[in-house]
Amino acid sequence: MIMKGKVVLVTGAGRGVGRAIALEAAKAGAAVAVNDLGVGLGGEGGDAGPAQAVVKEIEAMGGRAIALTKSVGAWNDAHDMVAETIERLGGLDGLVNNAGNLRDVIFHKMTEDDFDAVINVHLKGTFNMSRAAANHFREQGSGAFVHMTSTSGLIGNFGQANYSAAKLGIVALSKSIALDMARFNVRSNCIAPFAWTRMVSSIPITNVEQAQRVEKLKKLVPEKVAPCAIALLSDSAANVNAQIFGVRNNEIYLFSQNRPIKTAHTAEGWTPETVIDRVFPQFAHDFYPMIRSGELFSWEPV
Repeated sequence: MIMKGKVVLVTGAGRGVGRAIALEAAKAGAAVAVNDLGVGLGGEGGDAGPAQAVVKEIEAMGGRAIALTKSVGAWNDAHDMVAETIERLGGLDGLVNNAGNLRDVIFHKMTEDDFDAVINVHLKGTFNMSRAAANHFREQGSGAFVHMTSTSGLIGNFGQANYSAAKLGIVALSKSIALDMARFNVRSNCIAPFAWTRMVSSIPITNVEQAQRVEKLKKLVPEKVAPCAIALLSDSAANVNAQIFGVRNNEIYLFSQNRPIKTAHTAEGWTPETVIDRVFPQFAHDFYPMIRSGELFSWEPV
């Protein structure tokens, strides 16, 4: 019961990874605000059913929970949801930014709406919810953020420029939150989850390689992601801040972060020609290969 007496708000918690985290938080003793719009993967429609269903699951195990069905992509909705959580559950100690959508399309065919729709939910939604909780965390002198990033942003993937940009942006946002709010004992970390979910199942299969990758993904259950998220929300993670984790079934990764790995210097300064002739050849051995996430994580899940 490492979360006993705590209150946690989980966005996108009606299904998949969010649902698993909400249930795990309740099992650990937390009261849980379950946010989900119940919309389609592209943001269409709306149904309070998924959030209400998770609330009923939590109540059936003897826990406390409420359903929140407003949009993380709207500034006022985000603030309303944080306020409602504090009012109805008596506080807020942890926020999990998990809500997401997909508009996968190859870059040269991507529309402005495709880009904006994904940025608005993932990146702007993470900002909206985090900003709404920030003042409360600052005033109480504690709080924990857990944001969902993706190896599509950390490493790369086809047809996901909007999603990849949003997910890598979340990493930078998390680091900035951690730096700005550490003095208030507020932590901010990221998880890149590997899991077979409704979003992942929508990825189109156009060749044998993709079909093989999908078969691997089907082995990755969202419930395996939840323990790491709850650990990061707990007081036992007081010294864990501004980090990027990955969870792939029974494997947990700590990702590297951008740092200079090589330097070149000249007393005379550089010209385009000397950069081409000297710097690029010197650095070439350390250039990162242009690969997709699935090519890097090629081994079978354990």
